[in-house]
Amino acid sequence: IAPESVVATDASEIPAGKRVHFVSLGCPKNLVDAEVMLGTLAQDGFRVVDNPVDADVIVVNTCSFVAEAKEESIEAILDMADIKAKGGQKLVVSGCLAQRYVTELEEELPEVDLFIGTGEYRRIAELVSSDDAPRVAVERPCYVSDHEAPRVLTTPGYTSYVRIAEGCSQRCTFCIIPKIRGKARSRSIESVATEVAEFGAAGVKEINLIAQDLTHYGDDLKDPSVGLEQLLRKLVTIDDIQWFRLLYCYPHNFSEGLVDLIAGEEKICSYVDIPLQHVHDDMLRRMQRRTTERITRDLIGRLRQVPEMELRTTFIVGHPGETEEHFQRLYDFVEESRFDRVGVFQYSREENTKSAKQDQQVPDAVKEERFHRLMQLQNAISRERMQAMVGREIEVIVEGISEESDLLLQARHRGQAPEIDGITYLNEGTDGLAAGDIRRAEVVHHGDYDLVARVIS
Repeated sequence: IAPESVVATDASEIPAGKRVHFVSLGCPKNLVDAEVMLGTLAQDGFRVVDNPVDADVIVVNTCSFVAEAKEESIEAILDMADIKAKGGQKLVVSGCLAQRYVTELEEELPEVDLFIGTGEYRRIAELVSSDDAPRVAVERPCYVSDHEAPRVLTTPGYTSYVRIAEGCSQRCTFCIIPKIRGKARSRSIESVATEVAEFGAAGVKEINLIAQDLTHYGDDLKDPSVGLEQLLRKLVTIDDIQWFRLLYCYPHNFSEGLVDLIAGEEKICSYVDIPLQHVHDDMLRRMQRRTTERITRDLIGRLRQVPEMELRTTFIVGHPGETEEHFQRLYDFVEESRFDRVGVFQYSREENTKSAKQDQQVPDAVKEERFHRLMQLQNAISRERMQAMVGREIEVIVEGISEESDLLLQARHRGQAPEIDGITYLNEGTDGLAAGDIRRAEVVHHGDYDLVARVIS
């Protein structure tokens, strides 16, 4: 369902009780949940209004991965509660925060009319429309949306996220996601391919494949013919889609065949988001990451052999037990590996995780110092890698007029994922270009994170 079909231009024309305002926070996986909720509501006659004051129902789709995300979610709920106090709207809280803290939230937020967990969001229309619905719809997550789920695409029409699995069966000691999202539940190859083909027919050209753990896709199905390689081989046969990008690849189970497929298939972007979290064996064991420094270095070496490969990763500094020696090993690894993009997180002590109970908790001041030291190193590497792009020919997808200047167009190349990476400004050869067009361009200038290019074909 295209967003323009459900967004109301005049709230007064919508039947009473059918006006909804949506706030969605967190990662692309949460965004897909929000799009399914919007699609479900649209099928029941709801229409989206931009101003929460005009709404009958306000939905806040929350995140609770780390402390900052929880704070942002609570802030959004309280902001909407203030509006409800004046207008009497029905206030709904969905997503990870509702799943994780429903008992506490039910008591502390009497303003909220309905809590919906990560496995019940498909029931939103039924729940908000019923006078007899329970206040809490939070059960053990078992659902994963598929090609039959209605969705309102909130991304630009040329790009979309497709979730191939829900939940996670890894047992990283610092992570609460398996308890919030449940065990890994993979969709069938046929279901994913059907959804992708439908998006392609609707004009989508770029598909970003997402899951908490892409590389273990299919493991739960116990079928040797279902895995990430087999899925990708099916998807690249879909004519309308030109780019596939892999987000969130767990480093364990990253096969030689998958590396070869990325290298050899034109439609698969030479881009991998592979959260490594650390490299020292002591820390990897503490985190229960199922890998070692040797395996990690070998994987990065193999991926670097793929032409024009762009690598994004994340690391945690200040995890319990991390000594200066451990951190220095990580620092040296980042310096040697020259990642294209690195996100650094200061360890967040999340209740009900194994890491929270470990000894040798690292002081906040030490975490912050290590964070700044590692980010300073990566900033220098990023500038160096951006400079090396000058003169290179790249393929870009046009996003539209730049927010910086209406004299420039804004685009992304294959190594720039939407929202999380930099952008490429187009300053020449842009006549007649529209959002979603894919063209060749030559890089002529760089910043710390962004590029400037001229269109050459």
